[in-house]
Amino acid sequence: MTRTELAALIDHSALRPDVTDRGILTLCDEARQYGFYAVCVNARFAPLAAAALRDSAVRVCAVVGFPLGATTTQSKCQETAEAVAAGAHEIDMVLAIGALKSGQTDVVRDEIAAVKAACNGALLKVIIEACLLTDDEKVLACELARDAGADFVKTSTGFSKSGATTADIALMRRTVGNVMGVKAAGGVSTFEAALAMVAAGASRIGASASVRMVSD
Repeated sequence: MTRTELAALIDHSALRPDVTDRGILTLCDEARQYGFYAVCVNARFAPLAAAALRDSAVRVCAVVGFPLGATTTQSKCQETAEAVAAGAHEIDMVLAIGALKSGQTDVVRDEIAAVKAACNGALLKVIIEACLLTDDEKVLACELARDAGADFVKTSTGFSKSGATTADIALMRRTVGNVMGVKAAGGVSTFEAALAMVAAGASRIGASASVRMVSD
């Protein structure tokens, strides 16, 4: 895989709490320049990113329930609807981690399904925050996301105790097969690391070090 081919799999991300409007505009400019698949931003920046990329093939992804996943289903759905109305093509939602670990599978599944409905056609990725789960819980999270109609499962927010691993990507890919995408995010910062994630089964990479990854 070439660096140009890798760029086409990357969600170029700026999710820190101190990111500014100027930072988002720079993110969008870089996405155009390097051919990244999407920019990934906090939902409040979805209108700005959508406007900046209006005449571009770069898609806009907004995060929802980020980074803890502990907000209510209603709030996640509201965030989703507002982001999509503002121009987001994709939504990365954080799964209700505590509910999953409490065995409340119906709650988790129903919430994902509700957010998917609020997407109104936008693509939905479910962040499972793999570093907080056992392998059995990772499998269950992926199964619930699949059953609820999500389009992707994603490893991490990048804001917990660790990020993506090739072992988690391989496990997630085995669980969902070819019916869903798998996104590796959190700590993927080099070209070689990204290639390892793709080899393990990732179909999308989330990264903030994207420019360095494809230009070194």
